Amino acid sequence: MKKIPFLFAFLLSTLFVFAQKAITLEDCFVQYKFYPQSGSELFYLKDGHHYADIDHKAMHIRSVQDLVSDSTVTLLLPETAQAFDQFEFSADETKLLLRTATEPVYRHSVLANYFVYDLTTQKTIPVYEAEKQQFATLSPDGKLVAFVVANNLYVKDISLEKTVQITRDGAKNKVINGLPDWVNEEEFSPVDGEGMVATRWSPDSKSLAFIRFDETAVPEITMTWYDGEAYPSHSAFKYPKVGAPNATVSVHLYDVAADAMVGEIMGLEPDDYVPRINFTQDNQLVVSRLNRLQDTLELLIAMPERVLYDQDINQYFIPTRLLLRETDAAYVTLEWSNAMTFLKNDPQHFLWMSERSGFQHLWLFPMPTKFGEKPIQLTQGNFDITNFYGVQEKTGKYYYQTATPTPLDRQLWEGDLHGGTPRLMTPTPGTHEANYCPTFEYLQHTWSDANTPPIVTLCNVQGDTLRTIATNERVRKLREQYGFANKTFFTYSLPDGTELNGWMIKPAVMDSTKKYPILLDNYGGPGSQTVLHQYDGYMNTWHQMLVQAGYVVASVDNRGTGARGRDFKKCTQLQLGKLETEDQIAAARYLGSLPWVDATRIGIWGWSFGGYLSTSCILKGNDVFKMAMAVAPVTNWKWYDSAYTERYMHTTKDNAAGYEDNSPVNFAELLRGDNYLICHGIADDNVHWQQTTEMINALIHANKQFETYYYPNRNHGIYGDNATLHLFTKLTSFVLGKL
Repeated sequence: MKKIPFLFAFLLSTLFVFAQKAITLEDCFVQYKFYPQSGSELFYLKDGHHYADIDHKAMHIRSVQDLVSDSTVTLLLPETAQAFDQFEFSADETKLLLRTATEPVYRHSVLANYFVYDLTTQKTIPVYEAEKQQFATLSPDGKLVAFVVANNLYVKDISLEKTVQITRDGAKNKVINGLPDWVNEEEFSPVDGEGMVATRWSPDSKSLAFIRFDETAVPEITMTWYDGEAYPSHSAFKYPKVGAPNATVSVHLYDVAADAMVGEIMGLEPDDYVPRINFTQDNQLVVSRLNRLQDTLELLIAMPERVLYDQDINQYFIPTRLLLRETDAAYVTLEWSNAMTFLKNDPQHFLWMSERSGFQHLWLFPMPTKFGEKPIQLTQGNFDITNFYGVQEKTGKYYYQTATPTPLDRQLWEGDLHGGTPRLMTPTPGTHEANYCPTFEYLQHTWSDANTPPIVTLCNVQGDTLRTIATNERVRKLREQYGFANKTFFTYSLPDGTELNGWMIKPAVMDSTKKYPILLDNYGGPGSQTVLHQYDGYMNTWHQMLVQAGYVVASVDNRGTGARGRDFKKCTQLQLGKLETEDQIAAARYLGSLPWVDATRIGIWGWSFGGYLSTSCILKGNDVFKMAMAVAPVTNWKWYDSAYTERYMHTTKDNAAGYEDNSPVNFAELLRGDNYLICHGIADDNVHWQQTTEMINALIHANKQFETYYYPNRNHGIYGDNATLHLFTKLTSFVLGKL
């Protein structure tokens, strides 16, 4: 092959650079210029052949199949409910529950005004007018709506417009009925839902189960708010940290027709968590009991027909029987318990996700009446199921997503309850996601890869495309105009042979005479993944801006991250941060060994767990990393919440060395130079401002120089009123100045 003269190559690369449009911070964090269209998730009707499309003034019922003629049915919404941000159909699809005037409380929970709109009579009924409500939910028959006001649970009869107050002991920072407290909402909300559900209707609408949280003994955390007044204001909420008292949790069953409590569920210990409540198809209440160490999860079936009365305290109790026990030497992976499915056509069995084979797989479990029958593992292989979409019982087909053919990819599959070889529906590499209709005849399919913005289509289950919803051609053209460089993947091996996955973005044209600085973008927390064959339309834009400035950006999934089986994920148990830090340091050493990398200019940054890791790395890897940036970092696990931290670390009493050996505050003296930036929101309800102030104290004590930015009235996300742009302006200037 004929070599290109050096001068010509230099001129070519220079022309290419000047031909690019420069990416700005405003492009990234104000205009979101490169953010792809995902296509709003279709809300299918129960027939599976129609879907609802609502534009805040009207609801349009459209046919999935009718692509030519206009068969849309349009229903105008009442003016009082047009500013809604969420809607829910009743089971018979005659009513809509609309949520308006939302005020955020924590990550998932909100205060709002709810309305019930009758599609037949076109009448609108406010759920409750005295004050805002939380978590309103329609009964399956559409006749009732349950909701929470001021920590008490209510039920409203829609047709009679009559409201009944079920509980009366709710009080702020004391007792919560029908809603999770802070730590349960934060740590036990399903990954595929909007928040932990603490109120659940039975399928026949006759019973209402709810969780009660008595957080009287839980210590409070106080937030300070700076609003331009002479004196700052303060707010407080209950936040259990490692070893502190948790809320005492109980589960109660209410009989709607009798307007009376059936009783409290038996079988719970004072320190237990109850992350889920569910009903079987024949209206049996199933309570998920998780012990505080989270290494044992039990499913308990309530037996209200055997209710017991304790006359000393004038209270009824409901016995339980064991449905399933899941144990793990480290911890039970809870997220997928939300995929528990009770079968209508086979009430003697249910579907359950488990890691008991070493990977996350789908199992068919017998009900207690099938005494002696063993569970059946439905999916097989050395890979994790990453989503379960549901089952079509008429055909016996079920649908799921896997981390295959590599942990970086996601594929869609069709399985069969009756056996047989599963069918791969999406062989193309990359990430495939789905939103199935209730009958599983159609799906909204989204595909992307690391360098291709999402393509969203409406398909039938055979794979035929019926309609293209989004192609993101605009983003594709912008990538070309701005000279986006492709993300590429790499692997490297640790000394023990463990192979880790990473990605990097290099300048599209590399100067062979130059060595490049590298910024590692990390998260690294338990079960997470940053190395995915999936399009990132948000942070990737900022990465591309840094690449335009002459940097290489990379990311590595350390041990403890997800989609590689139980052992890889849980090997960090009782030493959270140790292996993760070692792996990020090893990644930096590996990258520094590449001939085009300037090994003296390697930096690392991250947010939350990633901020913890970047802080740990700049200290314990001070001979490798030149600089580090940490946003909202944990700096000592003993100051974080009980449910998350004890899952991986147990308590300081049980595991003192695990805490002390892996907390950056104990290693502040290892910092070299003044190349460390730490940023935090003062009103962060998740990782408290305390974590950063204690780190600052340690650095001051060690006489180490550093930089810090703090954001009044901002939470863990640091956004609102220009905060995001302001933060990334600082992060960018720190990279340019220190690396």
